[in-house]
Amino acid sequence: MDNLVGYVNAVFIVFFILVLVRMLLSWVPNPPYTGIGRTLWDFVHQSTEWYLRPFRKLIPPIGMIDVSGIVAIVVLMVANNVVVRVLDSVVN
Repeated sequence: MDNLVGYVNAVFIVFFILVLVRMLLSWVPNPPYTGIGRTLWDFVHQSTEWYLRPFRKLIPPIGMIDVSGIVAIVVLMVANNVVVRVLDSVVN
């Protein structure tokens, strides 16, 4: 069952990386419109939009800086720690 904790942690890490990539791609002024770049752009956008949208609705940008992504990452990290610790205590 220790593998379960590892798998759940890995899922959180992969999603964390996707959110981080999404935040970095938000600085790219013109996303790619064709080819593999567009496919990857769409994948990252669709994979993270459901999670980031509520944060953007609650937290307005400060000037031209969107801090909602930072808050979303912090919440994701806290959720990761809580879920992994609870699973670890249940398994062990």
